[in-house]
Formats: sequence, structure tokens, C-alpha cells
Amino acid sequence: MATIPSNLQKPTSNSLSNYTKIVSSSSFDLRQNLGFNGIGFRHLSLTTHGKSLQTPLKVVLSSDRTECANNNSVIHDAVPLLSSSEVIEKLRAYRGNHESKQNYMAMYSSVVGGITTDSSAMVIPLDDHIVHRGHGVFDTAAIIDGHLYELDQHIDRFLRSATNAKINLPFNREQIRSILIQTVAASKCREGSLRYWLSAGPGDFQLSPSGCHQSSMYAIVFQDQSPQLQEGVKVSTSTIPIKPPQFATVKSVNYLPNVLSKMEAEEKGVFAGIWLDDDGFVAEGPNMNAAFVSKENEFLMPYFDKILSGCTAKRVLALAEGLVQKGIIAGIRVGNITVEEGKGAKEMMLIGSGTLVRPVVQWDDHVIGDGKEGPVAQALLNLLLEDMKSGPASVRVPVPY
Repeated sequence: MATIPSNLQKPTSNSLSNYTKIVSSSSFDLRQNLGFNGIGFRHLSLTTHGKSLQTPLKVVLSSDRTECANNNSVIHDAVPLLSSSEVIEKLRAYRGNHESKQNYMAMYSSVVGGITTDSSAMVIPLDDHIVHRGHGVFDTAAIIDGHLYELDQHIDRFLRSATNAKINLPFNREQIRSILIQTVAASKCREGSLRYWLSAGPGDFQLSPSGCHQSSMYAIVFQDQSPQLQEGVKVSTSTIPIKPPQFATVKSVNYLPNVLSKMEAEEKGVFAGIWLDDDGFVAEGPNMNAAFVSKENEFLMPYFDKILSGCTAKRVLALAEGLVQKGIIAGIRVGNITVEEGKGAKEMMLIGSGTLVRPVVQWDDHVIGDGKEGPVAQALLNLLLEDMKSGPASVRVPVPY
């Protein structure tokens, strides 16, 4: 018989009928409930037939049995069955107990047909195919001084992505636009970000979306508390395979290659990885476009035919015309850029809705230019910031708070 030292807590129950036991290859019956109050770790010293068991035991508590295994000494409480109100309560407690650099201010869900400002209720169905199959697309627009920056340009790309992903729209374009603006208005956020998704929708856990009831749309407004830094950064050539053009040109939720590329860069102590296309030309970063100032003082950017068509990058190309007129740059060229041309450039920069215009001072072991932030990158950043705050109505949509 197995016995328990008297200095341990008394069992929570004396019931004998529901407990059987397995220890390594030996089996024996426990003659009383080995349940203990509280959650945590307990170290047990058991003896059987007068001999002490020297190996650690893992005791797993459940509602109908206690299992001891020849492993680490860990005790698990029974998994509770929660009511819907208890789930909401625990979600709210989870949000309250976990700090984040982002503040979630409002969410729209077509599944519930409305907007919530309770972050604990910002959930989506697990059987939505955007979750378990990655069958979804998304986009993001910046909220600047109570205006949505380049909302229409981002919606256009959003809808192109949905078409390429074969996702039927749950609403027409104007309805989608209205929902997004209303979600920002409900959030009362004047400086932040609006991110939104289209999905094949919930319905089942099959591969095909044929069983989905209807496509779904979600949107969330959030503020990022991370400091906006603009000093020069280092990058490295990514060894993670780039997405083929059919998928790279779609802003889908399948960001595993992007995530792995970013993680690889962080492991190397640099800001981001730079992808090359199958022909060896400069492609893009994990979530930003790359641009250069050549030795001939031309502003260079790769073609968009094999990479994501960056809305911010295209806006920067338009704003760069002003630098040509002022004689700051000699011209603008979109085309194939070799690695040698990129590393030999006077300036290099990363451009995106999150990074804006970020100077690059080193690529792999090669210093870019003089190793300092360049004047063209700074000039383009200033133009972009000015455009975000006081640009034309075509790029600034007011939010009716």
C-alpha cells in the first residue's frame, strides 16, 4: 500500500471509490482521495510495501481520478466548466492583469452586428476560417488628428486582396467604409490605428469555405504606446524564403514568413530582414518597403509586381516629386535594384504605415553611405508627416466623433 507522510495537508475528501492509479509500469489502488486544497506544487514522498519511492511523481488531480506518473512533481486542479458570464469575467480579469503596449479602444464584428468598447468582448469565433485556415485578408489605416490617413487607398487594396483570396464581400464598398469610420468614431481615438479584416467566415473546421455561413468582417481601433523612433537602423538579408508573387501581392493574414524573418533579424541584433526576389533583386522587408538614393542621386524603389503594393510607399513616391522640383534629388525610378546597387547607395530607408520613413545605416556588414541618417530620408519623413496632418482631402478623411 502507498502511504502519505502525515506532515502533508489532509485530503479534501475521504471518498475511496473514484481513484485508481498508475506509477511507471507498476499499478496499485490508492485507498483514499489524494486531493489537496489550492493550486500549485506539492512534493510527495510515497512508500509502497515498506520501500520508499525515490523518483519524483507527478500527481494530476481531476474530478474522477488522481494519476501519479514517474515525472516532475506537479499537481493540476480539475479544469473548470465555466458559464458564459464566468468566461466574460475571466476575460476581463485577463485583460486587467496583463499589461500591453497597445490600448484596444473599439471593435466591430459583423458576426454580432455591432461595435463594442469592452476589450474583453473583442473576440471572434474559433471556427472562423481566418483563424484555423488563414483564409482572410486585412489592412490598416492611421488615425492622425481625428482623420483617417489614406483610408480610401487602403480600402482599395483591401478589396483587391479579398478578390484575390476569393472572399465574397459581406457589404459593398461604401458600407465597409462607413462601418470603419463609425468604429473609429465610437472609439473616440484621435491618434492611433484602425486595422480591419475580411474572412471567409465561421462555419466549420473544414479546409474548404463551402460550409461557411457568410463572409465576416472585423475592425479594431488601437493606440500603440511604443515610442516612435526615427534613428538609423541596421538590417540583414533574410534567409527565410520570400512568398511567391501570387501571395506576396495579397495582404493576407498568412504572415508566418514575415514573422520568422522579423524574428531572425532580432536574433541577429538588427531591425529587420530584407528579402530578395527569385532573380536576386531587392524585394521588400517583412512589413515595409525598401527605398534607396543612388550615387547618381536618384530615388529608387523596387517594382511592385512581386511584392506588396505599399500605400505609404506609393504616397512617398508622389511626395518625392517635390524633392525633384527643389533639386534635392535628381529623379525617381521604380525598377529592379541589385544588392550591389542597394548596398552601394548613398541612402537606404524602410517605408511603411508603421515605420513611416526609417533610415538604414547598415545592411549586413556593409555601411550605407557615411553610416548616418541621410538628408533625403529626413526630407521625405517631414513631407509625409506634414501630409498626414494637413494633406488634401483625398488622403485625409475626417471622423465625425
